[in-house]
Amino acid sequence: MLIMDAVLETYDAVDFALWPTAAPSADRLLVLSGHLSPLEVGTAMAVLTSYNSDDRASDPEVGIRRIEELLDVDLVIAPGGILLQDTATGVVIEPGCCFGLENWRDWLGLLHGEELWLGHDTAAHIEQQETLVRVWPETDTPAERFIELPVAELPDLLQTVHNKLNGFLALAEQWASRYAPASAPALIAKLDEGLHIGTPLDNSRVGDPS
Repeated sequence: MLIMDAVLETYDAVDFALWPTAAPSADRLLVLSGHLSPLEVGTAMAVLTSYNSDDRASDPEVGIRRIEELLDVDLVIAPGGILLQDTATGVVIEPGCCFGLENWRDWLGLLHGEELWLGHDTAAHIEQQETLVRVWPETDTPAERFIELPVAELPDLLQTVHNKLNGFLALAEQWASRYAPASAPALIAKLDEGLHIGTPLDNSRVGDPS
């Protein structure tokens, strides 16, 4: 069985003290969905605000300023991306360096035979065939350790990601209403736009003017 998730890398939440966060997982990846705990949502917001700010102060008063800085960035950048797992073989494809969660819809390009860049250095690499895509976790992975992704299954997998991101956005709105009520509507709109969450998958792709 193939599972696809949107994840954030949580390194920027280490020693974060501006609001409550969850203890980091061993793999430093946080799967975004509508089932996160309040502390996990705090972790996600810590990552999103820290990664888009040069301010590393720990004074609690900096928290609101950090959120306001996120509102001012041209493009929201989120460390992470798509996590693809094959539960039958145990092979896991983690996001590559500099791919970014904001680029998650790039996977739609595989439906049209487009090349998919998944990051720098030892990031996952792809071999496209007519009806399926083979994905290796990294460049030095043994040849037999890959995931076969039928192209026909990709829309449903990405729709699941889209649904989970919408669930996360609803939780982020609740979080913002508590920690930054004055900025909450603008913050959620910024995340919705920057992470390309709101637009239906069947109508739009990133960069598509239609």
